[in-house]
Amino acid sequence: MDREYRDNIELFERMPVPKAVLTMAVPTIVAQLIILIYNMADTFFIGRANDPYMVAGASLILPIYNVCIAVANIAGVGGGTLVARLLGRQRGEEARRVASFSLRFSLLGGLLFAGLTALFMAPLLRLLGASDETFRYARQYALCVIVCGAPPTVLGMTMGNLLRNVGCSKQAGFGVSMGGVINIFLDPLFMFVLLPPGHEILGAGIATALSNYIILVYFFIVIARLKNPVLTLSQRVGLPEKEDLRSFFAVGLPAAAGPFLFDLDYIVIDRLMASYSDMALAAVGIVLKVERLPLNVGIGLCLGMVPLAAYNYSAGDLRRMDDIVRFTRRVGIAVGVVSIALYEIFAPDLIRVFLNDAATVGYGAQFLRIRAPATIVMFLSFIYVHFFQAVGHGGKALLLIVVRWAAVNIPMLFLLNAIFGMYGVVWAQFVSDVLVAALSALIYRRFRKRTVPGAG
Repeated sequence: MDREYRDNIELFERMPVPKAVLTMAVPTIVAQLIILIYNMADTFFIGRANDPYMVAGASLILPIYNVCIAVANIAGVGGGTLVARLLGRQRGEEARRVASFSLRFSLLGGLLFAGLTALFMAPLLRLLGASDETFRYARQYALCVIVCGAPPTVLGMTMGNLLRNVGCSKQAGFGVSMGGVINIFLDPLFMFVLLPPGHEILGAGIATALSNYIILVYFFIVIARLKNPVLTLSQRVGLPEKEDLRSFFAVGLPAAAGPFLFDLDYIVIDRLMASYSDMALAAVGIVLKVERLPLNVGIGLCLGMVPLAAYNYSAGDLRRMDDIVRFTRRVGIAVGVVSIALYEIFAPDLIRVFLNDAATVGYGAQFLRIRAPATIVMFLSFIYVHFFQAVGHGGKALLLIVVRWAAVNIPMLFLLNAIFGMYGVVWAQFVSDVLVAALSALIYRRFRKRTVPGAG
């Protein structure tokens, strides 16, 4: 424990910024990429059935799954960033109470969401745009991934966030990566070996739920073996102080609003695309997964940045905090530039990996090439959201989230759809994020001038 504590102090306080960020971010980036791979693996293996309705049915569940992420973000982001800030202030016992509260909150939240989804399954799927052809596939997938899988998903995500925010990024990243690899192996086993033909989407759902339970068991074992004094499920440590509970929700609720509004964006896209054809819906579902490669790398960078920025902000080392943000931003922009080039060149091949249907590939390649330039500005939008969550400014994070989705992106979808039709829906992301990235940079610049000595 003494050595682990010294290593964490070195990481947070003295290690050169590029090394510190990469030490925290690389395991998280790897985990995010494996998350992306196993999310795409479901689509890939479902596509092997060569049934666009199965692909469309699975795509419809993404907004529901994102609500799981929203619930996990309340505890994982709200609690995790608060733990890092408390450690920066040398308040370890209060950090322990916050961690305990976060874990118990996430468990109850996951159980409640699973129950509500089971109760309102049919009207929910119709609201998301399920047709008579896609309804039964969407229902099978949701029963496994949400009804059975929400509790381990929410609790596991919270555990990973807490581990990362106490400096255990490797353990957190390995757990998520391990679950993803297991999911990739279980998909074909359940889809093509254990279950009869026609049940491929059910097999994919079982594989995903089972892998989330395995991740959860791993995190329980890791936390027990680490014996980190901050991480506990025990109720005996008591509740956090009222001020810290307010901070928990002040950051956690805006963090939950992000996936919720992201959900609304995907619902709107699905509904608008479904009005054109099921092939267009299947194509955009594939594109929304393929384009996640650079964004998941960006998310990994941001998640690695968050504990470092939170700790140094609370410890008063504002110059180091500023250097951490600037290095993370430069790396994220470089990743975006490379990804845009690759998407423009290999768009048809990437779509064909998932579904070799001529109409779907044609739509998907065009959609991906249109949305690819948005990669950089999307990263510049959410890096500042993560930063404000890290330093406890939930109001600023919420403002940027609401402006991005509710005030700009969703209205832009309807506007460009009305003017340009189906391709207007695809262009909306780039147009919206250019505007939001500019606003985000302006708000961050003003904050930086007020808090960082000598910042211009």
